[in-house]
Amino acid sequence: MDWTPDSWREKTALHIPADYPNPAALEAVEKELSGYPPLVFAGEARTLRQSLANVSRGEAFLLQGGDCAESFKEFHPNNIRDTFRVLLQMAVVLTFGAALPVIKVGRIAGQFAKPRSSPTESIDGQTLPSYRGDNINGMEFISEARTPDPQRLLKAYGHAAATLNLIRAFATGGYADLRNVHKWNLEFVSGNPQENRYRALADKISESITFMEACGVDGSDVRAIREVDFYTSHEALLLGFEAAMTRVDSTSGKWYDTSAHMVWIGDRTRQPDGAHVEFCRGIENPIGLKCGPSLEADELLHLLDILNPADEAGRIVLIARFGADKAERGLAPLVRKITAEGRKVVWSCDPMHGNTIKTDGGTKTRHVDSILSEVGTFFDVCRAEGAIPGGVHFEMTGQNVTECLGGSQEISEADLSSRYHTHCDPRLNASQALDLAFILADRFKESRLSGV
Repeated sequence: MDWTPDSWREKTALHIPADYPNPAALEAVEKELSGYPPLVFAGEARTLRQSLANVSRGEAFLLQGGDCAESFKEFHPNNIRDTFRVLLQMAVVLTFGAALPVIKVGRIAGQFAKPRSSPTESIDGQTLPSYRGDNINGMEFISEARTPDPQRLLKAYGHAAATLNLIRAFATGGYADLRNVHKWNLEFVSGNPQENRYRALADKISESITFMEACGVDGSDVRAIREVDFYTSHEALLLGFEAAMTRVDSTSGKWYDTSAHMVWIGDRTRQPDGAHVEFCRGIENPIGLKCGPSLEADELLHLLDILNPADEAGRIVLIARFGADKAERGLAPLVRKITAEGRKVVWSCDPMHGNTIKTDGGTKTRHVDSILSEVGTFFDVCRAEGAIPGGVHFEMTGQNVTECLGGSQEISEADLSSRYHTHCDPRLNASQALDLAFILADRFKESRLSGV
């Protein structure tokens, strides 16, 4: 294949900052990173591909979630633990409702950079580069902070490595054991109308494990009870960093991006002749592709020809992100075309990005009702067109934030300012995420009972 980890440099690369004051310093950092240990391993990425192949056949369900953009400021073991804990809760709820294995993929340990609609920002007559994420520049509106600094890439690597180390410990060291299902509840979720449902579900799980152990099966010897597989993902935006982390797997001789198990191409960087598609076509990781309102069915088919020419199951996750009011009109032609062509893909729904609004005071937020509406439309369209609704993709956090409106906590515009902490886009808090998990689980259960 006429591809190398750096062949993307011959293409147009959108949303990668070109204003580093010292390009030689950036090149030196990328060279240094190329000698660092991998963050994830090729075998783990292969296992995820196999699991996603199951999703594409309707034999599993994909749950992908985490921060909009991770920040150095919020880097703390408790925050990592709480986001992991909420994803475990959601997975348990969805597993029970769907009666399917749930593949858990975090937007974590690398989701630092974000594309921005404008390269600059103006406040009180002063214009500075936009904040692009903590691995590029700082959020403070001063020239020094907003100047891209390549040393931030090294700090991001360190944060990702430490995050992965902690997650692996949680996933395999006993914290994720299903016998601890009662201990996963967050304190601030107490009083949530879903709390009693979660506790009742946890009771059923505990009773089932107790019964199984009474029959002579020791839960500590069953890996599916004792541990979980948890994968990481982020947008492959800063291709210099991604290329530096791309290595040849000694087992297969193929290239893997070892910065994450799965990476995705954003809706703004999916040009078929662009740098991001060029980079992703050569790596063996599962690839996500954001599908927004401007994407035509023929272009999507062309992108699949480039990214997955052998049509291998588990390779591509198509992540629909239209907005509640555009979802049916935008998604149906894409699903119809890809289904008619018989392509092996995972269809997933990102109901966050298309539903961002601004309050009268200028605060970015999202309404849980709009998020839920888009997820419902996604399921309806997929089933109407003969496709499998395979997953969901949420921006959420385990912190007690007030960034999205509605949910069982009934967060209002007046509440937003009390705990609005995001550095970029508004996130669901744990209570709202659990609300959505139960609603999805109920929908799965109804479908199973009705045979749809």
